[in-house]
Amino acid sequence: MDYWIAESIRKINADAHRSADTHLFKLPIHGLNCVDIYLKDESTHPTGSLKHRLARSLFLYALVNGKIREGTRVIEASSGSTAVSEAYFARMIGVPFTAVLPKSTAKSKIDLIHFQGAEIHFVGSAPEMHPASVTLAEKVGGYFMDQFAFAERATDWRGNNNIAESLFRQMEQEPHPIPSVIVMSAGTGGTSATLGRYIRYKGHDTELVVVDPENSVFLESYQTGNRGLIRSCSSRIEGIGRPRVEKSFLPDVIDRMIQVPDAASIATMLWLEKQIRRRAGPSTGTNLWGALQVAQEMEAAGRSGSVVTVLCDDGNRYLDTFYNPEWVMEHIGDTASYTANLEKHLS
Repeated sequence: MDYWIAESIRKINADAHRSADTHLFKLPIHGLNCVDIYLKDESTHPTGSLKHRLARSLFLYALVNGKIREGTRVIEASSGSTAVSEAYFARMIGVPFTAVLPKSTAKSKIDLIHFQGAEIHFVGSAPEMHPASVTLAEKVGGYFMDQFAFAERATDWRGNNNIAESLFRQMEQEPHPIPSVIVMSAGTGGTSATLGRYIRYKGHDTELVVVDPENSVFLESYQTGNRGLIRSCSSRIEGIGRPRVEKSFLPDVIDRMIQVPDAASIATMLWLEKQIRRRAGPSTGTNLWGALQVAQEMEAAGRSGSVVTVLCDDGNRYLDTFYNPEWVMEHIGDTASYTANLEKHLS
């Protein structure tokens, strides 16, 4: 094997070996009696989000397939968090990196990408990211990482300390050790693919529920089987929901999908801050709203059990946007009715 490739793989694996696993914590909710809710906190990765796992897997996948060599410029289409994580690994192994981002990306994410020494190429909206990335990679002779195509295949779904294996291992001593339901949103679809495959591989009696924000085609594609759907607008919840059906979105491993109103996502994100005195991002609000709906359904049916979802990233990345009431009112709308529902039934 090429020495540089071998050394790059060693550096990435050493980084993983140095990192302790992310925490799984039980969320105290007064309004639930028979169902326990857990959050897998992916914000504690070195780059602050769930996308750290994906970026590591994508770099290893590209390296072992001979797509990245010494000096290769890596290009990625991202709403921000994947670009932050990939910039970290690009810097680690010493290759140049360009992130293709929508202009609406949170400033804090842009600052984090620049901090890792990466370049940024802006496009008007999410639907423009993919073609712009292809064009840019061809122009500079670089490699387009294409998270939306390769996320589902870059991660070993059978284990190897992926998020699914980690989650089930951490649940082993809990009152309901096998989760009744795992709730996850879809950006690339890679994490839901890993979870769904692992659940089936291990034979667990666990339902996988995928939540989808407004302006995303995933739910409609799941319901109709049409993988050719395209929207001209993009999701307002950064990191999840897509205007087209990505290759890594695998509907056959999903048991159920729920659409979550964007205002409900923001209300739940803010409600969570009051419960744990920590900020999470808006996609966590989407996940948790879905988990709470599932838990309330279980309680109403007289079922006990556990529901697990993911805290995707640190909310401090969104202080100028989703944690700014004026910005939320202008771009998302009034969240008051959803806040009232959460406080009435769960606080």
